[in-house]
Amino acid sequence: MTERKYKADDYKSDFRPTWCPGCGNFAQWRAIRAALAELEIPPENVVLASGIGCSSHMPNFLNVYGMQTVHGRGIPVATGVRLANPKLTVLVYGGDGDIYGIGGNHFLHACRRNVDIITIVSNNFIYGLTTGQASPTSPVGTLTKTTPRGSIENPLNPVSLAISAGATFVARGFSGDAKHLQYIFKEAIQHRGFAFVDVFSPCITFNKNQTFDFFRARIYKIEETEHDKEDFHAALDLANQRFVRDHLPIGIFYQIENKTTYEERDFALNQGYIPAHEELGLSDEQIEIITKEFY
Repeated sequence: MTERKYKADDYKSDFRPTWCPGCGNFAQWRAIRAALAELEIPPENVVLASGIGCSSHMPNFLNVYGMQTVHGRGIPVATGVRLANPKLTVLVYGGDGDIYGIGGNHFLHACRRNVDIITIVSNNFIYGLTTGQASPTSPVGTLTKTTPRGSIENPLNPVSLAISAGATFVARGFSGDAKHLQYIFKEAIQHRGFAFVDVFSPCITFNKNQTFDFFRARIYKIEETEHDKEDFHAALDLANQRFVRDHLPIGIFYQIENKTTYEERDFALNQGYIPAHEELGLSDEQIEIITKEFY
């Protein structure tokens, strides 16, 4: 049996995660590393962009190229990286407030453009870093610091939104099942086109409603059903189950490979032009002046 070239620990940085003990982000951290190792993608060929929030600290804890951007801006930054060098594996990682709220506009348009990046959302139904305010996915009636009488807003259904907006890979995972997450992340990374994974990831500190026990009592795996993931309407029906009964499907809702990606439609990239490989035409002194602005 051939030994794998990379192990999960090869993608672990020297920084220890600062999440609350028991946070669902730990399982996603392990699953991302395990998926990259299984696919044998060199750490130096991976870029992870994030926004602001508890989950958005992820770039600090992975031994890959990473950047923590402005709140909600992980997707446009990742898109820029991907267009500059389509040889890279580019991921986005953030929370439900970061990507569905502050960055909702970017999420919507990345779906329709079918940019070949992977977006993972740690969905805990709350703003965790700022100590517990209602987020776009908080159910009606949720009591938070910003909704002391209960939220009156209808929650966003990110899975059905992504399918409707044109994403070509749409899945949902659960932080209580790291092995299943690894499978989903692996499939998402291998997918050609915009891959989106919403992850039920309980915030054990500020959300006492959507807990690990809450999800364990309700989830079931799509792979164990006869669902056709290439059927658009079946995928939408499955996505809407969350809103009609207490059965929460996890797994791959929708995946098609017959839609061209944004990169494939870009004229310059189509001709083999890779911006990141081009000479900047700047002197060493000019480069030093520019880079000093980011110190």
